[in-house]
Amino acid sequence: MKIALIALAISLGGSGWAVAAETSQSPMTKSNAVCLDAGHIDHTTVVDGQTILFYMRGGKIWKNTLPEPCPGLKFERAFSEEINGDVICSSMQMIRVMHTGAMCSLGPFTPYTPPASAATK
Repeated sequence: MKIALIALAISLGGSGWAVAAETSQSPMTKSNAVCLDAGHIDHTTVVDGQTILFYMRGGKIWKNTLPEPCPGLKFERAFSEEINGDVICSSMQMIRVMHTGAMCSLGPFTPYTPPASAATK
């Protein structure tokens, strides 16, 4: 299996760096886990110390809720992860907070729809 270390840089404004190409139409599954094709992730945003949004090419957004708060994630807003087989699977992988090195487990992925902004009401 191909192993790659990808640093996902997150800026405070919500824009991150592009990881790769197109968006998968549907996520892969391993057992009951949702697995995202790493090559289809456009960018990520750290919402807080326990929540990360994965923005896919094509517009789909997946929310990952870590099982517990990850020390330093909210402050650093940047993490890296080891990707096995070109997929990122819910509840099966770890992330490492940049600069602090704290290791935290990913939780479940759920589809995410941003709340309507006040301007559209």
